[in-house]
Amino acid sequence: MERHLVVGAGPVGTAVARLLAQAGHDVTVATRSGRDTGLRGVHHVSADASDPDALTAVVPDADVLYNCANPGDYTRWDAVWPPLAAALLTTAERTGAVYAITGNLYPYGPVDGPLTEDLPDAARDHKGRLRAQIWAEALAAHEAGRVRAVEVRGSDHVGPGVGQNGHVSRVVPAALRGKPVTMIGRTDLPHTFTDVRDVARTLVAAAADPGAHGRTWHVPSHPPVTQAHALRDVLASVGRPPVKVRSLRGPVLAAVALVQPLVREIRELAYQWERPYVLDSTAAQQRFGIEPTPWGEVCRATAG
Repeated sequence: MERHLVVGAGPVGTAVARLLAQAGHDVTVATRSGRDTGLRGVHHVSADASDPDALTAVVPDADVLYNCANPGDYTRWDAVWPPLAAALLTTAERTGAVYAITGNLYPYGPVDGPLTEDLPDAARDHKGRLRAQIWAEALAAHEAGRVRAVEVRGSDHVGPGVGQNGHVSRVVPAALRGKPVTMIGRTDLPHTFTDVRDVARTLVAAAADPGAHGRTWHVPSHPPVTQAHALRDVLASVGRPPVKVRSLRGPVLAAVALVQPLVREIRELAYQWERPYVLDSTAAQQRFGIEPTPWGEVCRATAG
């Protein structure tokens, strides 16, 4: 029986723990609060993941360490992520565990055309550079033989439990009540959305495949749809009619950003919504044999 340590109990961490427990592994989920995910057979512990000594002590003989952390406050990423990432990497080195990282697409920055794994990490915004640095340090440790590392990158999350952390799911509660909603950027351009369960499936598969280590992989995701289309499909999946969708962009977005720190952080990423944003996941689909969750199922799970 393999021992797996999952750091983070958000939508991805919970999905990873569920997959591993169903496969019969010994699974421990570590969070600062020690929150119980309710998953049968999964251990839950309280630990400060930014303290490598505390984290190493949780499962000293872990076979795989999954970085599923997602500091929710965008405005504090620069303070929270560096010590957290350093502790996770140190823990992987100390325990000898495979280090499997839940990444995102921020490191690429603005690109023209589909996003593929061979693109350089060329982000200019501070969140993109920060996420790129996390992977660069893990890759350097991998190439030096100090750790076995792999990162999977998905687009904007949809699916169960995403809530306020998803561009579509955050407006779903109001839309279910028939209220107009506002979405960032243009709502009429193709955009890839990634189900958190597919992130988990890819992360577990990549961690278990030694030949997949030392690089990034894109999570198998459904063909792109517009923001408005995605929301319409989510509502239709539970028998609700479409609602009016407004766009927050340009000068209006800039004005809101002046008074709302969170919007100011999001505005740096608004390029993702001002051009087609299409994820190419061909490589992972071929390597791991994973197909994205059917869109209808994704929509129903996103509706809650």
